[in-house]
Amino acid sequence: MLAPLRVPTLPAALLSLVFPDDCRICEAPLGEFSRAPVCRACLAKPEPLAAEYCCIQCRAPFLSRFPLDEEGRCGLCRRGARGFDAAYSFGFYEDELRKLIHLFKYGRVQTLAKPLAKLLARALPREQSYDLIVPMPLHWRKRWQRGFNQAALLAREIGRRTHTPVQSVVRRVRHTASQAGLTSAKRRENVSGAFRVRARLDGRRVLLIDDVLTTGATAASCARALKRAGADQVTLLTLARADRRPISDPLDFSDHANFSGRSEDAQS
Repeated sequence: MLAPLRVPTLPAALLSLVFPDDCRICEAPLGEFSRAPVCRACLAKPEPLAAEYCCIQCRAPFLSRFPLDEEGRCGLCRRGARGFDAAYSFGFYEDELRKLIHLFKYGRVQTLAKPLAKLLARALPREQSYDLIVPMPLHWRKRWQRGFNQAALLAREIGRRTHTPVQSVVRRVRHTASQAGLTSAKRRENVSGAFRVRARLDGRRVLLIDDVLTTGATAASCARALKRAGADQVTLLTLARADRRPISDPLDFSDHANFSGRSEDAQS
């Protein structure tokens, strides 16, 4: 005797559309409903950034102590080329963290903002406080194509956690070419003058939030714009940063010290 055919009820069918059956990272069946289509195991896998040697100011990782001065600063920070006063990142842009960011940004899974913001909050020193949180802006064309600004979603969550006001006071006034494949010098030139601040920030301590830090050229350009508007201090906070140790000497960041060139590693 044949078993009776099971027809899913309308509520179950609707839930299957809203809540996918499998994790979008590991493809394992989801055992519970969640606003984000990722299992708990994958959300827990990203590891905090760990490096034996890093710049005390921008936290750039190094393979040895050699590029750092006696105070622990890298060459770019010694020359004041960074633009921002400090930088913090949760982890390296690799493995599960990279997949989660891709799903959030390119897969347009905006519900990942909250769990990713939990990771972001872990990178922020508890003793630090800020007057204002500013998300890294997207050019209107990129914002229109994607439908949202991932940095703004992260900034909103961090603002709720820290009870700090969030304001989108920076505009990206110039559409820049993709940073993929550009040398460090060309990256800096590409984003020079790309940002404009719409309000005075005299004496304010600003927390600038973005998803990924590669060479830091975009963040530095935005931080300089904030400083020109009167900000006293600009701290950069990102979910991930590219591990450039195997491919370049971070002391120099010369024209031959390129990033991977993959478009997803260089675009906003």
